[in-house]
Amino acid sequence: MKKSLRSLVLWAGLASAVTTSMFAIAHGNVTPQAVDTAGLPPLGDKWRDENPFKTNKLALKIGASAFGQNCARCHGIDAISGGIAPDLRLLDRDCVGLKVEAKKLACSKEMDAYFLTSIRGGKVRNGAVYMPSFEGVFNQEAMWSIKTYLESRRETK
Repeated sequence: MKKSLRSLVLWAGLASAVTTSMFAIAHGNVTPQAVDTAGLPPLGDKWRDENPFKTNKLALKIGASAFGQNCARCHGIDAISGGIAPDLRLLDRDCVGLKVEAKKLACSKEMDAYFLTSIRGGKVRNGAVYMPSFEGVFNQEAMWSIKTYLESRRETK
């Protein structure tokens, strides 16, 4: 009986390892994918400190595609996190509910700066890379397009 249980545990472990490897292979290429920002107004070399594309429909479309190709692996399809990485729909949720317009604008600007710092520099703690740097991979237009997409997905609850 013990031998049978041991065999069952061994087979279960083997099946788990095979399944995990299949998912790892299915995960696909994790190299950042280029983002085509043709059609967006060029922002130049000086980095903006606020999202200039908040109401730009083309930026929203480009941002949705860019997010799906580069960010969804960790932050979730349609920006709905499965718990691996932060839920970016909540990024600037606290700003939305502010009643004083000046405070709301200041909060939004601060969240834009936080987003830009994060996407440009990545997230590293104790030498472990939690999020890669996209500096030099995405241009400013691509980064702000992704922020525009995230703002469209904002969770307000």
